[in-house]
Amino acid sequence: MEFKTLRNIENSFRQIRLYAIVFAVLCVAVVGYAVWQSYQFAEAQRQKIYVLDKGKSLMLALSQDASINRPVEAREHVKRFHELFFTLAPDKNAIESNMKRAFNLADKSAFDYYKDLSEKGYYNRIISGNVQQRIEVDSVVCNFDTYPYAVRTYAKQYIIRPSNVTKRNLVTSCLLLNSVKSDNNPQGFNIEKFAVLENRDIEVVDR
Repeated sequence: MEFKTLRNIENSFRQIRLYAIVFAVLCVAVVGYAVWQSYQFAEAQRQKIYVLDKGKSLMLALSQDASINRPVEAREHVKRFHELFFTLAPDKNAIESNMKRAFNLADKSAFDYYKDLSEKGYYNRIISGNVQQRIEVDSVVCNFDTYPYAVRTYAKQYIIRPSNVTKRNLVTSCLLLNSVKSDNNPQGFNIEKFAVLENRDIEVVDR
């Protein structure tokens, strides 16, 4: 009888120990899950930015990794430079204003190209001939595998004279370097080694 009682006590002790182990494992699992969920929640909250709208209400905005937008900003930077540099009106002040803004986006290579055209009388002929010039950028191809980033731009150039419209194919190349963002350079890039690879007539249409 005494032996049977000891056996029952031993079995009860084993059951209690098993229950205690199971309970401890469950507690650890619950605590681990709670910590993991808290970390996930904190990460999600860090992606949110609250902006005060005119001192009255909070507006929610989501933050993003700045590097995600760099390819888009690079293409926009190059496109904007070409629009400023190759859009011309028969007005000296308008030309100089566009060039000044374009030079904020590039290094001396762009100025050298402008100076070469100026010395050849290109801009004087634009003014005296009452010529409009505009550009349509087809594509901007950037190689982000190496730095500085190599860029090639494909565009159509339209030279509008009183008598006809000349359509030209324009291909340029340059290198892009990271720079400081400012009001004059919102994308934070700088164009280096700007060169015109092709600029040939495609068709001439009488007006």
